[in-house]
Amino acid sequence: MFNFIRKHQRLMLLVILVLILPSFVLLGVSGYSSYTSGDEELVTVGDQAVTAQEYDMARRNQLNMLQRSMGGAFDPALVETPAAKQQLLDSLVDRRVLIDVATKDRFSVSDMALRQAIASNPELQENGVFSPQLYTMLLAQQGMSLQDFEQSQRAELALSRVIAPVVQTATLPDFVLGELEEILLETRLIQTYDFAAQEVLAQQTVTEEEVQAWYDNNQEALRLPDYVNVDYLLLNEEAAVKSVPAVNDEDLEAYYEQNKARFITPARIHLSHILLQLSKNDSEHQAVQQEAKALASQAQSNPGAFAELAQEHSQDRGSASNGGELGWITHGNWPIALQNAVFALKEGQVSDVIEGPDGYHIFKVNAYEPEQSQSFESVKAEIADEVRQQLAAEKFAEMATQLTQLVYESPESLDAAADALGLPVLTAQGVARDRMLAAEELGIAPSEHFALLEDPRVRRALFTTQSLQDQHNAGVIEISSDTILTVRVNEFVPAHAPALEQLYDQVVQVLQEEKAVAAARAAGQEQLELLQSGEPVNLAFSTEQYVSRIDPGSMSTGSLEALMAVDTAQLPAYVGVDLPNGYQLIKVLGQEEGEIDPRLVTAIQGQLQQIWSDAQEQIFMKALREQLHVKQLPAAEAALAADIE
Repeated sequence: MFNFIRKHQRLMLLVILVLILPSFVLLGVSGYSSYTSGDEELVTVGDQAVTAQEYDMARRNQLNMLQRSMGGAFDPALVETPAAKQQLLDSLVDRRVLIDVATKDRFSVSDMALRQAIASNPELQENGVFSPQLYTMLLAQQGMSLQDFEQSQRAELALSRVIAPVVQTATLPDFVLGELEEILLETRLIQTYDFAAQEVLAQQTVTEEEVQAWYDNNQEALRLPDYVNVDYLLLNEEAAVKSVPAVNDEDLEAYYEQNKARFITPARIHLSHILLQLSKNDSEHQAVQQEAKALASQAQSNPGAFAELAQEHSQDRGSASNGGELGWITHGNWPIALQNAVFALKEGQVSDVIEGPDGYHIFKVNAYEPEQSQSFESVKAEIADEVRQQLAAEKFAEMATQLTQLVYESPESLDAAADALGLPVLTAQGVARDRMLAAEELGIAPSEHFALLEDPRVRRALFTTQSLQDQHNAGVIEISSDTILTVRVNEFVPAHAPALEQLYDQVVQVLQEEKAVAAARAAGQEQLELLQSGEPVNLAFSTEQYVSRIDPGSMSTGSLEALMAVDTAQLPAYVGVDLPNGYQLIKVLGQEEGEIDPRLVTAIQGQLQQIWSDAQEQIFMKALREQLHVKQLPAAEAALAADIE
């Protein structure tokens, strides 16, 4: 979970500096020169220190900010790792270093620079232009005065001037850039052969002594974290439906009568037509009408020829080629005049000429299906389900309110709520602070509601002091709009390694896989020695492929670095690489300089420049830390190890 923070260090640093330390930006630079605190010091920075109180406040602000932004998806484990805690403390130290330097060297920001910085903020602009109205409105929404905000921005700009000149002038040397591009573009032609452990897995045997020895030597790796076993109540749509009593037939029939239109299928007819369109010239209307009447008479005398007449005379291009077929028309979907005329016809009957908005029509009814009404008995079960669902929705809200009330009125047990609501008290094992333990780790059957108990909000509620020590109900947790969970710790299980009997099959499987990997690697290394000594081998290498650091294809990082390190003075050359699931032989056939899209070169140069700037910034901050004799005190270790609720 720390991968997100590690991959977005600059983003997280910005969040920490701007969002979770508001006291810094509100007091300004000058306010820190005289700031002192009587609580325990964690890190000394010159004549000042980062204190336990500041660190705890920063942690709480960080947790609150992440919880607000991520909602129910927030997992405290994201920032409760040792690395994350140390990074937060380091950010406080770096901030204090910058404040110390800015204060002693009297860094300041002119009114003009402040105005330009505020005006260039995209969040304060409309259509790319600074908006005073938007500026005032946003400050009011945040509850900040103009003076406070501008003082905070002046402080931020002053601090940025300490390090900005270093970062902005850090230019990657051309020779370094050239060498890096050459390394990235170096291309080699290769073939591979994989020795897969899976192919020899079935041949591996494991003794009892090996199982015991492996178990004894891997106690720390097998060690499970502290976890709790829990009782819980689940209120969801299914539970609400079960709580609704059966609806009597009289009420169901009344519902049927009230909604009878829903259970009626309207009549429909299958039509074909001939259309003669009207021209803009009114004098031609009579001629078109006479032609339509003649066609209608002809079709009425021989309905079987209707399709041929439509193909020859209808001016509706969409249907004429299909004999004038329009398909099924449902009663209620057509203009009333046309609808009344066609639904008055019988099956097989041809209409007289009917004038419509687009011309004169002649219709033929190919088929007719009368209105069909579903009887009460035929839809009774459907109505019963529908009514129960509606009643359950109302019941759910009522049960949720009652559940919340009972959980807090009887905090020492879920029984009162369970009895009142008719919900079963369910149990689950293995809810740890950072995850729900897998059933295999505990040697038990999988939990029915694993995903619900895995929710960070559930784990966060269970690992409060009140929940752990007093084993009180841990509150009501709304997982979704129709799923509510309330949990209670029934047992706290300290960190331990499970018994061998519980893990026996897993240990056997691990040992078999380890032996299979070792056997695959041994076979691969044997073949590599033969190839390197010039001996012939019978291996079906893969098809040839070009790979480079910029385009590694399917090559792993280890395989890529190994083949790139091969001396190509004498080809073919061979190298072997250990893989997690076996061994890979690589046959290097050639080397050449690759070509790359100029746009990609520009992107690479930008990334390398950013890396170089980051490195210069770290070096500069390290130098400032040394200059101010920054020292992390023993008290910091305890602060970093402490949990926060």
